[in-house]
Amino acid sequence: MADTARRPEPRYGNRPTMKDVAARAGVGLKTVSRVVNSEPGVTADTERRVQEAIDALGFRRNDSARVLRKGRTASIGLVLEDLADPFYGPLNRAVEEVARAHGALLINGSSAEDPDREQELVLALCARRVDGLIVIPAGQDHRYLEPEIKAGVATVFVDRPAGRIEADAVLSDSFGGARSGTAHLIAHGHRRIGFIGDQPAIHTAGERLRGYRTAMADAGLTIDEDWVSLGTTAPDRVQEAVVAMLGGPEPVTAIFTGNNRVTVTVVRVLAAHHRPVALVGFDDIELADLLDPGLTVVAQDAAALGRAAAQRLFHRLDGAADAPSQVVLATRLITRGSGEIPPPADG
Repeated sequence: MADTARRPEPRYGNRPTMKDVAARAGVGLKTVSRVVNSEPGVTADTERRVQEAIDALGFRRNDSARVLRKGRTASIGLVLEDLADPFYGPLNRAVEEVARAHGALLINGSSAEDPDREQELVLALCARRVDGLIVIPAGQDHRYLEPEIKAGVATVFVDRPAGRIEADAVLSDSFGGARSGTAHLIAHGHRRIGFIGDQPAIHTAGERLRGYRTAMADAGLTIDEDWVSLGTTAPDRVQEAVVAMLGGPEPVTAIFTGNNRVTVTVVRVLAAHHRPVALVGFDDIELADLLDPGLTVVAQDAAALGRAAAQRLFHRLDGAADAPSQVVLATRLITRGSGEIPPPADG
């Protein structure tokens, strides 16, 4: 028996074409093309009819042919570590605002700190013919990008420099910030200061560790290697490091944390600790001023990083051929109370 049930109409139809617009407006294809591309040679009445047809059909210009003619897509790619990380929100927004001011679309994705995923994302964006890239690198070797750069894809690295290639980079002063944050704890009487950071292969983690070690050496203080812990930012790993540093006959009296995710876990662990421990964190965190005591931090300007990187990228896209440069932005120590806790009288 024949199926007489009415089949549902497809929800999504075909996109209207210029031919559809021309038929509805009663004009030729060339006339529609002139209106769509804002070219002269069309009367006001004809332009009005074509525009009414465009609006009625929901027509949108297909830019593929224009891309092939001009070699530019008016789009840029941004590869972040993790879009969910609060640090990257202002950076992403700043890049987007600069791109918008230049009439460009921003396409972004997260590498999840995985070098293979970073490369996959970057090359996928290149395959879609973005004009330029801003990359927060997860890997240590970016030679895979050399053919793309030679082919004209402008590339700027942000937060961390490129590995094994010469490329523009915009960084925060991780070394100087960590040095000043550690020196701040020393100035408040601390001699046993722990450092909990990110994975040692990450450029920023290494620079912040170097700043901590330099500040301790400047003060003539010897570091017990049990006071130093590098690894993932997983809460269990960080908690274990804090508990170890606070145990034993000579526990640390202060901790310097290498990034915002480490800091959040350390704050939670210290809230249950029976003795006050001074804390300075690298990166500001939301509601840091509402903690008791407020959280002292070394703050970097994520929006300024994104803005400077995007401006450098469009400088390249405008034809600048100067040698790759590295811009280092200053950090700022914000004192709120946690970094000013003195060591215990018996410590």
